[in-house]
Amino acid sequence: MKELVIITYSILLFILAGIAEIGGGYLIWLWLRVGHPYWYGVIGAFILVLYGVIPTLQKFPSFGRVYAAYGGVFIILAFLRGW
Repeated sequence: MKELVIITYSILLFILAGIAEIGGGYLIWLWLRVGHPYWYGVIGAFILVLYGVIPTLQKFPSFGRVYAAYGGVFIILAFLRGW
């Protein structure tokens, strides 16, 4: 039962991190590219800082490996998109 709670918590944190990454980046994009007020960029930057903090809330000890794998996948996808 405890393992299920940890897994659920971890999944929720991953979802929250994804929302923060996309939302923060989108707000900054709206500010810089669409011409929305500067406070869109400020809020977007704050959300992106939260995106950097959220992974530290993970409870399982091998999260560093999972996070490194996520980073590797992100880099590969970025290269594929650019190609």
